Amino acid sequence: MSGHSKFANIKHKKEKNDATKGKIFTKLGREIAVAVKEGGPDPNSNSRLKDIVAKAKSNNMPNDTIDRSIKKAAGDANAVNYEFVTYEGYGPNGIAIIVEALTDNKNRTASNVRNAFTKGNGNVGTPGCVSFMFDKKGQIIIDKEECDMEADELMMIALDAGAEDFTEEDDSFEVLTDPDSFSEVRETLEKAGIPMAQADVTMIPQTWVELTSDQDIKMMNRTLDLLDEDDDVQEVYHNWDE
Repeated sequence: MSGHSKFANIKHKKEKNDATKGKIFTKLGREIAVAVKEGGPDPNSNSRLKDIVAKAKSNNMPNDTIDRSIKKAAGDANAVNYEFVTYEGYGPNGIAIIVEALTDNKNRTASNVRNAFTKGNGNVGTPGCVSFMFDKKGQIIIDKEECDMEADELMMIALDAGAEDFTEEDDSFEVLTDPDSFSEVRETLEKAGIPMAQADVTMIPQTWVELTSDQDIKMMNRTLDLLDEDDDVQEVYHNWDE
């Protein structure tokens, strides 16, 4: 995600995701399954599930597909147990990368993640080696073309709901929250009829790093592509200023 045009990159990701909807839906299905197992199948009493359902909808996952995923997770006591695992490491020129995965086989996932780093001239590091360079925040991106509300009014709704920060860019608005306040802020905006291009708890880099070498850019893209293709990998965060 670029430090200068967050929404442009989100649109690019969405276009890319449209070509691989099945893979995206598989990953979202895993998140739904874990949330249902941890907090039950009712989004009204399971805030984590409610957030994932909102995330699924923003990725154009059909309502009936979401409902089937919830019912399947609630009705299958013998469902595969997925574990959250996190990997940290470095890409070309010291780019910091965090990989979050949901897996039923940690050995397979670790091998695949290591392979993605290696093929991109990077390496997996020890836990904590780069996470201190990121801040965990709730982040909501609003497309200006989809939102009729004035910036000041939108800002007041977000801040009154508990948001920490509100910024305006050329094509979008960004709302940042403490992770614990994210659900409440997202629900407030949703009830106000504000369309959200992206809404998730994410890792935001404290500083961004540019790559000037064509080879480094090629290797970084290779790592990201390999991680994106892995069904176990849910999210990838990095501080590359694309």
